Amino acid sequence: MICLAEGFLGSVQHRGGNQRVPHLVKDLPEVSVAPDTYHVSPEPMLLIADLHGALALCLHDEGRGVGGLLHLRFMGGTGRPSDVTDNTLSSVLVVLDRFKRAVLGNASPRDEVQARILAHALPPTDAGEPSASLVDLIQADLADGKIACGAQTMRRTEGVRVCFQPFEGRVWICGPNDLRAAGRAHHSSG
Repeated sequence: MICLAEGFLGSVQHRGGNQRVPHLVKDLPEVSVAPDTYHVSPEPMLLIADLHGALALCLHDEGRGVGGLLHLRFMGGTGRPSDVTDNTLSSVLVVLDRFKRAVLGNASPRDEVQARILAHALPPTDAGEPSASLVDLIQADLADGKIACGAQTMRRTEGVRVCFQPFEGRVWICGPNDLRAAGRAHHSSG
């Protein structure tokens, strides 16, 4: 199950700079997942995505003890959700399909599979927002595969850091300077 560090299903924990990182996270190897890539692991580790105009899809298969983080930027470079075009749809669905296969294998999704989308977008402008965004596209694709998926979009100027333990299915949000230095983390190439 995807849960916050203290164990509540479907929630996201916000960590301030003055709060301590749970002791179980301190000794885990860190992997920084670059934009437009993903990382999947059955091992205890900490996957980190620094979001700014982007989203992180955390997918966890409780039965197999495997999880992964897909880090995608919003198209258009505006830092805001953008319209989904045919080209966007095609390229995102290819990456999403590879990511799901890496986490789920060839097995059909079961009740033990959980997903959570955490997105960062700049505050809205006077211009109209798109009626369908990348978050909506991914949620619809997961729903077609009978995978439950919660989503949360944070609209603010400062970026956020998503931390995910793929083996345990725990996800939380902290500021970009919280936890250990991201520069020490290994980088993922997908």
